[in-house]
Amino acid sequence: MSASNAGKTNPGNYFEDFSLGQVFAHATPRTVTDGDIALYTGLYGGRFAVQSSAEFAKGLGYAAQPVDDLLTFHIAFGKTVPEVSLNAVANLGYAEGVFGAPVYAGDTIRTTSEVIGLRENSNGKTGVVYVRSTGTKQTGEMVVDYNRWVMVNKRDAANPAPHASVPDLKPAVDAADLVLPQGTDFAGYDKILAGSDDLWGDYEVGEKIDHVDGTTVEEAEHMMATRLYQNTAKVHFNQFAQSSGRFGKRLVYGGHVISIARALSFNGLANAFRIAAINAGSHTNPIFAGDTVFAWSEVLDKAECRGRSDIGALRLRTVATKDHPPADFPLKGDDGKHLPHVVLDLDYWVLMPR
Repeated sequence: MSASNAGKTNPGNYFEDFSLGQVFAHATPRTVTDGDIALYTGLYGGRFAVQSSAEFAKGLGYAAQPVDDLLTFHIAFGKTVPEVSLNAVANLGYAEGVFGAPVYAGDTIRTTSEVIGLRENSNGKTGVVYVRSTGTKQTGEMVVDYNRWVMVNKRDAANPAPHASVPDLKPAVDAADLVLPQGTDFAGYDKILAGSDDLWGDYEVGEKIDHVDGTTVEEAEHMMATRLYQNTAKVHFNQFAQSSGRFGKRLVYGGHVISIARALSFNGLANAFRIAAINAGSHTNPIFAGDTVFAWSEVLDKAECRGRSDIGALRLRTVATKDHPPADFPLKGDDGKHLPHVVLDLDYWVLMPR
C-alpha cells in the first residue's frame, strides 16, 4: 500500500481554486444540544431572558428557550470553513444577513454556500472571496442567510487570478424583510425578570450607550469557542503555523468578539431579545488573547414591525474596542480610518418589546 494520503485529506481551497457561481454543500450537519447552549453561556455570560429561561420563553409563545442567534450563526459559519476559509488570512466583513426560524436544542443545522464574488489583491499573494451562506434546519426552514467576504491566500502568487467580480450588496436589510417570531405575544413581557424597564419606545435615534463592562479574551476560551463551532481555520487553531505568520500568534475568531460584544450590550439593551439581521460588519483590527474587549452602541434607526403592536425593531451600531474603555465612544480618526483599538464595527437590527 502506498504511504501517501494524497487525495484523502483536505488542504482547503486557495484563492485561485474558487470560481464565480461555485456552490458548496458543506459537511457536517450539526445537532444543537443543551450542552452547546450551556457552554455558549459559559463562554460569554449572556443574560438575555428569552435565551436564558425556558419558562420565560414559553410564556411568550416559544416552544422552548431558543438558541442564542449568534450560536446559530457561528455553527452555520463553522460549517463553511473547510471549503471557504481554511486558508484565510482574515474574515473581513458581513452584509445582508437575515435570521429566520428559531433554533432549539435538538435541531440540526447544515449550511450551503455560493461564491458570489472574487477579487485578487494588489500584492498578488492573496485575494478576497465573497460567499453567500445559508443555514437551514432539518425542517428545511432557513435559520440564517448571510454574505461574507474573506481574504484567502493564493497557493502560488504566479498563478493567474480568477476574473474579478465584486457583488453589489445592499447597505442594510429593509426592516420590512425582517423575519418576526411567529406564534409569540410580548404584551405580557415581564420587565422585572428581563432586567430592564427600557422598551422600544424608550430609545431615540442617535442615542449612544456605553455598555461599561469589559471582558478579557482568554487563550483557552477562544480556542474552545472555535472548537464548539467546528471552525478549523488555521489562523485560529495552529500556533505552529502562525508562529511564522505576520502576527506570530493565533488570531481570535472575529465571531468570538461579536458574541462578547453582544453579551456586554445587555447592560443598556437588556430587552433586545433577538438579533433579526446583520446589515454590515467589519473586523477592523486584529485581537489576541489577553486583550480586554469593551463595547458601546448607537441607535441608528427605529421601525415598527408589520402586523405587530407588541414588538419593534432597533437598528444598532455596536463598536467593540480592545484595552480602551469606550466612555468617549471611539470609532474613527481624522483620516476616516478606524482607530487602532477598534476591533469590531457591527450594524444590525434587533427586536425589542414595546
